[in-house]
Amino acid sequence: MPHTEVRLKALMLSSLGGDVAAYRDLLRELAGHLRRYYRRRLGHGRADLEDLIQETLMAVHTRRASYDPSYPFTPWAYAMAHYKLVDHLRRERVRAAEPIDEYAELFAIDENEQMAAAHDVERLLAPLPARQRDAIRLTRIEGLSVEEAARRTGQSPTATKVGIHRALKRLREAMGARDADE
Repeated sequence: MPHTEVRLKALMLSSLGGDVAAYRDLLRELAGHLRRYYRRRLGHGRADLEDLIQETLMAVHTRRASYDPSYPFTPWAYAMAHYKLVDHLRRERVRAAEPIDEYAELFAIDENEQMAAAHDVERLLAPLPARQRDAIRLTRIEGLSVEEAARRTGQSPTATKVGIHRALKRLREAMGARDADE
């Protein structure tokens, strides 16, 4: 068991037993780990980083009675951090959205062609595992960088690159098999 897990779990168990100093130490040390966790996913210099840390620490505080001491502590805490990050990214995306209903007359789009293309892409991507599908959509269709796609999916950039490589290989194989059948 890693040193961090042993230390944080011991502090959590002591704090559940009423040790106020252990609880203060737990929150301080956990805040440092959360800071690194969020920086890796959001990048440096984000003003919302400290807010996410505080939200997560509040979640740990309010849910600490639900912690089962027979399980490791860090996955329990990081699960809350993950959900806080997902909620934050959803909120951020909603705020960044700009309604274009007022500007519809500026865009002349052939909806039939666009719908057919979207259907073809979905049919082509359907057999891929979900992570590979997401990686292809984010990088090849939405135009995000590998690092941005990795942040969105919660994977490392290396895992995202491998997923893209494997997905493209499967798509090439599928297209080759389809061409041979026709």
